Amino acid sequence: MTTPGGVDAVIFDWGGTLTRWHDVDFHAESLALAQAVRGARDHDHAVNAPRLHEAGRVVWGWSRDEQRSATIADLFDVAGLEHDADLLSAYYEFWLPHTETDPEVRPLLEGLRAAGIKVGVLSNTIWPRAWHVGFFERDGVADLIDGDVYTSEIPWTKPSPDAFRAAMEAVGVSDPARCVYVGDRLYDDIWGAKSAGMRAIHIPHSLIPAEQAGHTEGAPDGVAASLSDVAGLVAGWF
Repeated sequence: MTTPGGVDAVIFDWGGTLTRWHDVDFHAESLALAQAVRGARDHDHAVNAPRLHEAGRVVWGWSRDEQRSATIADLFDVAGLEHDADLLSAYYEFWLPHTETDPEVRPLLEGLRAAGIKVGVLSNTIWPRAWHVGFFERDGVADLIDGDVYTSEIPWTKPSPDAFRAAMEAVGVSDPARCVYVGDRLYDDIWGAKSAGMRAIHIPHSLIPAEQAGHTEGAPDGVAASLSDVAGLVAGWF
């Protein structure tokens, strides 16, 4: 279906966009991740955690500088450690408080779909698809998403145009000029979407660490003070 005025799909970033921005204790994250090191004992976690923290900097550097994707397994490989995926529960539980879907998401997505607009998700992530889908199912919004792409399962990350094209394909649209991307990062999300030929809406509440900011700040087509403002901005492009 093609909407009459000019928007076929709205595609969203996940963290800091569909979820609210949270500051994260990355040292505590690394300690939780260290519990998945195969054969490690409690006294090993303090030694392995800094290695995992540095490995995280490396793999997210791939994303920022090369638009190269990574997985949790890649992170352990970079750290020179073997991991057991069955032992990731502490890491998963560490992140759970940061995964709650913003309450404004469901009415926004319902309104977009009622207007005949496809809804998609494109997230830079090292996590498996099942985790993300599980969060959407837990929060009662999975039924409102027409297609979702997680960079852990494709070769590219935002801001690569290939990542945005993968998201368009996932929701079944082909013209980037008729797509809107919504995100909280001026490099990955706004500059990336604009470079791919989309309109872009910025959610400006996230405190992006300097090392993650990227080389360019994109100029958004619209700024949403909250997710509820997105529908009005999109309606102006019908």
